[in-house]
Amino acid sequence: MTILSAQGVDPELAGLRESIDNFDAALIHLLAERFRCTQRVGELKARKGLPPSDPDREARQVKRLRNLAVEAKLDPDFAEKFLAFVVKEVIRHHRTIAESVDHTTTQKHDTERND
Repeated sequence: MTILSAQGVDPELAGLRESIDNFDAALIHLLAERFRCTQRVGELKARKGLPPSDPDREARQVKRLRNLAVEAKLDPDFAEKFLAFVVKEVIRHHRTIAESVDHTTTQKHDTERND
C-alpha cells in the first residue's frame, strides 16, 4: 500500500499520482542527461569560436518537435514553449562557457606575454 492510499486517497487516484511521480522523475533524469550533452556542445562551440546559439538549428528543432507533439497528441504550442524554455537555458549556459573560455584564453595570453 502506498503512502497516498494509506492516507485515505482513492486507490485509483493514488496509482495515477504514483505514475505521474515516476514520469516526473524520468523527465528530471532525461533533462539532466540532455544538459550534460549540451554542456559538451557549449564547450566545443567555445573552443571553436562558434556562437552560443544557432537560430537555424533552433527553428528546425521547433518544427520537428511541433510535428512530434502532434503525433503524440500533445499540444504543439505547449511543446514549443517547453522547448523555448530549455533552449533559453542552454544558450545561457553556452554564453557562460564561452565567457569562461574567453577569460581563460585572455589570462593565458597575458601570462605568456609576462614570461
